Amino acid sequence: MCGIVAYLGQKEAYPILIEGLKRLEYRGYDSAGVALLNGGIQVIKKQGRVSDLENYANDHQDKLYASIGIAHTRWATHGVPNDINAHPHVSGNGRLALIHNGIIENYASIKEALKELGHSFSTDTDTEVLVHLIEEIQSTNNLELEEAVRLALNKVVGAYAIVVIDKETPDKIVGAKLSSPLVFGIGDDEMFLASDASPLIQYTNKVVYLEDGEIITAHRNGDYEIRTLTNKVSDPTVQKLDLKIDELEKAGYPHYMLKEIFQQPVSVAESMRGRINANEGWATLGGMAPHINRIAQSNRIVIMACGTSWHAGLIAEYLFEELARIPTEVEYASEFRYRNPIINSNDFIIAISQSGETADTLAAIKLAKTKGALIYGIVNVVGSTIARETDSGSYTHAGPEIGVASTKAFTSQLTVLTLMALYLGHHKGLLSEDYFRKLLTGLENMPSKIAKILSKDEQIKYIAGEIRNASNALYLGRGYNFPVALEGALKLKEISYIHAEGYPAAEMKHGPIALIDMYMPVIVIATNKSAYEKIVSNIQEVKARKGLVIAIVTEGDETIKNLADYIIEIPEVEEPLTPLLSVIPLQLLAYHIAVMRGCDVDQPRNLAKSVTVE
Repeated sequence: MCGIVAYLGQKEAYPILIEGLKRLEYRGYDSAGVALLNGGIQVIKKQGRVSDLENYANDHQDKLYASIGIAHTRWATHGVPNDINAHPHVSGNGRLALIHNGIIENYASIKEALKELGHSFSTDTDTEVLVHLIEEIQSTNNLELEEAVRLALNKVVGAYAIVVIDKETPDKIVGAKLSSPLVFGIGDDEMFLASDASPLIQYTNKVVYLEDGEIITAHRNGDYEIRTLTNKVSDPTVQKLDLKIDELEKAGYPHYMLKEIFQQPVSVAESMRGRINANEGWATLGGMAPHINRIAQSNRIVIMACGTSWHAGLIAEYLFEELARIPTEVEYASEFRYRNPIINSNDFIIAISQSGETADTLAAIKLAKTKGALIYGIVNVVGSTIARETDSGSYTHAGPEIGVASTKAFTSQLTVLTLMALYLGHHKGLLSEDYFRKLLTGLENMPSKIAKILSKDEQIKYIAGEIRNASNALYLGRGYNFPVALEGALKLKEISYIHAEGYPAAEMKHGPIALIDMYMPVIVIATNKSAYEKIVSNIQEVKARKGLVIAIVTEGDETIKNLADYIIEIPEVEEPLTPLLSVIPLQLLAYHIAVMRGCDVDQPRNLAKSVTVE
């Protein structure tokens, strides 16, 4: 959610901070600000885009010269989005400035206690309370900044990634983390802190991923120290980033989302690289191999995820139950921990998250770990919190995904989950060698088949133009493609703001059919061989009520072609693999509709890429 960037070094901080905020815009935000330290603390903040902040700062050039500073993009939790509530926040004595990602749950009681001590507040945020708390502890006890931060954080309840600067110590910067990501970058005569690695890669590839409950103090001379909330010294691991700056650019595409849709032949191939060989007849995953016998003997698989990742999990439920014959449940991570779930040591838990930082998913796996279950993570971001918290796992290798609406991350997650089900089913001896190799071959050929669908972009764009003015849309699918219907509906509503719902096709008669008229586009995923006649009947029912039908069909399908208003053909594959193809035209359809409606495709309103608060 909120984006954090901080700099300490020999260069001018402001240009580095602004560029860093632009790299973090994909996280979602409603205001932005910087605090620069040069004799005093200079704060410039503005509701709106980073570009609005930049334009505002151009009128305050005298405040911009400093070699230490912090910057922030805010996604409002406490207090409406405006200039005053924007970060950074400054202590009452003007000595400290702080930026914060997360929520301080007990801020109200702390605020009342501080008011009794004479503190006054000018914002509605929990963050301002935290900087006043640090000020109170520091001034009362005459403490160094890092010690005041440590003692203050021991008094708060909630989640945070923070960075603090002190005008009395202009050669030092302090950061801390609990349940919200914070990365420390080590450059040549300069140091950085950020919410993720994207603002750092231009300057360094050496990073330390802070663990929960750690506080870092970085000095201008290059020294740094990490301690825990209990004041124990930590021994950090410096990692090398495998990330290139050009991966964070649009590469000539008008939007990151379109670039990422068209990257899917490559991202799906990367998700399989080294994990599959159809000629030799094997599929494997390094994270599963050491645990394969325990997984094969599991009583149950429980998948925990949110949003698009939850939809990938729903498809995986079909995969694991059909190919590996293990009962599988899919949980909203946001609900799992609040309903006293039944988990035991014979369960296999799979947590799916693109960012690896999703707060609800992280909380759910921490709860599951206390029950002795084996926890497996499927994440995209190397070094992320979920990757470190799980017992084992697999990276999706999709590459950076900047667009808020997930596209290539979904298909990469689905690729990994399909490999897991194939590996597990083959290990258990449940798949005939012929069928196993058919699925392997189909999976290996998936990149070229996705590319073939992408070549139909102009056709899909035309169809988008025909339904761009709809107020509602219905997505229908059966079996493996029911979750794809959910995902297609989610894509449309989150970037075009058209109300859309996904349903199992057979459920249409149990309510949604009442909505259908000539103004309601109905998108039907009609590739299932196992229920083909029933899907045809569903389409006929829609047409009988004058609904507009857009059908995703297998190449060569003449029956549905004669029924539907528009068809989009996808290559034929074995049924368990169809979601990897059927979702592609739905992504393009949503994208083009949103662009035609003038929506901000990459940064849709009210949404954040990584939901790091509960």
